[in-house]
Amino acid sequence: MTVRAPAKVNVGLSVGPLRDDGYHDLVNVFHAVSLFDEVTAAPADRLQVRVEAAPGSPVPVADVPVDDRNLAVRAARLVAARLGVEPRVALRVRKAIPVAGGMAGGSADAAAALLACARLWDDGGRLDLMELAAELGSDVPFALMGGTAVGLGRGERLTPLPTGGTFHWVFAMAHGGLSTPAVYAECDRLRAGRRVPPPEASDELAAALAAGSAKDLAAALHNDLQPAALSLRPDLRRTLDAGRDLGALGALVSGSGPTCAFLAESDRHAADLAAALAERGVAASTLRATGPAPGATVL
Repeated sequence: MTVRAPAKVNVGLSVGPLRDDGYHDLVNVFHAVSLFDEVTAAPADRLQVRVEAAPGSPVPVADVPVDDRNLAVRAARLVAARLGVEPRVALRVRKAIPVAGGMAGGSADAAAALLACARLWDDGGRLDLMELAAELGSDVPFALMGGTAVGLGRGERLTPLPTGGTFHWVFAMAHGGLSTPAVYAECDRLRAGRRVPPPEASDELAAALAAGSAKDLAAALHNDLQPAALSLRPDLRRTLDAGRDLGALGALVSGSGPTCAFLAESDRHAADLAAALAERGVAASTLRATGPAPGATVL
């Protein structure tokens, strides 16, 4: 059983003050893009996992864990526990989504593993996969859903947003990753002593998505974690500046980074921008994608 699930870019991310439980309230506008990880689940005598790069993908996978730190492994164990079966499954994870790049590759793997294992073990529709996804992480429910959606709470309470067209993206991958908890901690440090308002939805962003206007969407892009990501990785400023200089309509750090996302006018513009960024040498590699893309899908 093979399932693929998409990467995401946060086209709008508003981060509220630190809560007593250590989390932050978010208004998180997720946009799924056509970079997919695939998880294949097959019967085995024990739970095992193999991680490899998708054919032709530049994504390095050597540092991806193959134990219970891997969200796909945790997803398989969770499905087995809920169905009352032993987690006897071999998982093969093929990655095309940047690792630790702020594009929710681990969450995509978890969503794909949830669906693959549920189908493999024939849950008969007994499981609420969205509920299980929320137990695994804030981004996992969206990887199941796909499309474009606004997430509230920690980002797991989702409402689909209408999207009126196809958007063209270029992603500049950085050398090394960024820890999401470290970025949130840096965000809190940078805002210490200031009043942080509750997160708010952007009417301009929603209108740009509904209209399918790349120029309006570019003007409305925002990410409250970007200052923290740039504080931890000042080199990302050079990447963002290069993309703007080369004609990107909009540029921002994707999620907690360090991948930088650039919005283009068209497929041709995206191809030219990706080539120019590679020539400038401001990224480890570049990837192109379109959005919105579907959520976890059985192949």
